[in-house]
Amino acid sequence: MTPRAPTTTLVTGPVRSGKSRHAEHLVALKHDVLYVATGRRAEDDDAAWAARVRAHQERRPSSWRTLETAELDEAITTAAGPVIVDCLGTWLTAQVDLVGWDDLDHATDHVRQRTASLIESLCRARHPVVVVTNEVGWSLVPLSDSGRFFQDELGRLNAAVAEVAATVHLVVAGRVMDLTQAPIVPRSLPPRTLHA
Repeated sequence: MTPRAPTTTLVTGPVRSGKSRHAEHLVALKHDVLYVATGRRAEDDDAAWAARVRAHQERRPSSWRTLETAELDEAITTAAGPVIVDCLGTWLTAQVDLVGWDDLDHATDHVRQRTASLIESLCRARHPVVVVTNEVGWSLVPLSDSGRFFQDELGRLNAAVAEVAATVHLVVAGRVMDLTQAPIVPRSLPPRTLHA
């Protein structure tokens, strides 16, 4: 039987659809929110990225704390209140960066282990956890091996979190659809039965 993460909400959708704003809205009335930014730190020479990070920070309540880390297990486990994780795509990138993009077999093993650990953390969480992620498989097929790897692994990661999450929201063009009651795709086909 698949474990459940009763406090977890997954918010997914395409880029610039409103996912992060929706995630923030879900815990807007809470004062002790930990905002876990899984992306890289803004570089001094990357003004566009720094502006994007600043825009995210400025719309959050001043009582919320921001933690920049790829160590999601620890952040979720030690949180004293609600957590927003933004986002799984940048977390996945950080995981592959740790082992290197030149050995995708090794990266696959590492990502699967880290995913299993993340799922365990979500299932043990005592506070609301809102996880934001991107749906990257709705666009062009990447030309590079690393691009295809990222797309495939993020799809698997999203499905694994969605399978255990108590609530799943899809945000498209600024509209929210609740997928919580939608059936989960089985992991395998049912066993064949022989007919006489």
